[in-house]
Amino acid sequence: MGRITDQDRQHNEAAIRAAMDRLLAGDLPEDSRRDIKTLAAMAGVTRTGFYPKKNRDGSSRPGPYQHLAEEFSRRLQALEAAGEIIDPRAAQIDRLKAHVGELKERIAERNLQISELTEFKQRALSRIAAQHQEIERLRAQIGAGSKVTPLPR
Repeated sequence: MGRITDQDRQHNEAAIRAAMDRLLAGDLPEDSRRDIKTLAAMAGVTRTGFYPKKNRDGSSRPGPYQHLAEEFSRRLQALEAAGEIIDPRAAQIDRLKAHVGELKERIAERNLQISELTEFKQRALSRIAAQHQEIERLRAQIGAGSKVTPLPR
């Protein structure tokens, strides 16, 4: 790949800035995110220009559009810090996490309610069983001729 002219670089930077403004304003292509990959695709440039390069001697030099990538990251973080959720996927993830938390609370409440009702049922059944035993005992005393007198029906 050859070097680009200053005019081409200025044209690409203008396209990147325009794409950056659209992305940050919420004009997001379907099935994409607010990231460098989408920025590069919208601007029509390769995304390798947003990352540092290595010289032949091994030293590092900034990519031709690295300063724009840093500006994009700063602006994106500023919007997120201001409370504007601009990524629909992130908003959906946050919404789903909150919903999962609510569902976990509801399950915990239901489990507590079920355990309380199970205890109540056990107490009620044991009381009914005790009352039944007492009735059977009294009926046995009536039949044995004891001092227990049955009530008229």
